[in-house]
Amino acid sequence: MAAQATFKTIKAVIPLLDRVLVQRFKPETKTASGIFLPSSSTTTPLPEATVIAVGPGAPNKDGNVVPTQVKAGDRVLLPGWGGNSIKVGEEEYFLFKDSEILAKIKE
Repeated sequence: MAAQATFKTIKAVIPLLDRVLVQRFKPETKTASGIFLPSSSTTTPLPEATVIAVGPGAPNKDGNVVPTQVKAGDRVLLPGWGGNSIKVGEEEYFLFKDSEILAKIKE
C-alpha cells in the first residue's frame, strides 16, 4: 500500500508532470427506494472519479512537453489498482499518472 499524505486544503496539492489528482465517486449507502446497503457491499471503490487538478504534462524523448489528456472537471474511469492516496480532512483523493487513466466518460 502506498504511503498516505495529509494536507489542510486540496489547493495545496499541485500535480507535476503528467500526474492527475482525482476524487473517486463514493458508493451509494442506500438504494433509491430507501433501503440501506450493508457496509460489505460498499467497501469496494468505484472505478469512476472526478478530475480535480492536472499537471502540465511530461516531456517526450525529443524534449517536447506532451499535455495530459484530461482536464479538471472531467469524469474518468480508473484502474482497480494504483494511485497514491492523499487525505484532506475526511476526504480522500488520489494521484495517478495520465497514462494510467483508462478512459474519459462523456454523458
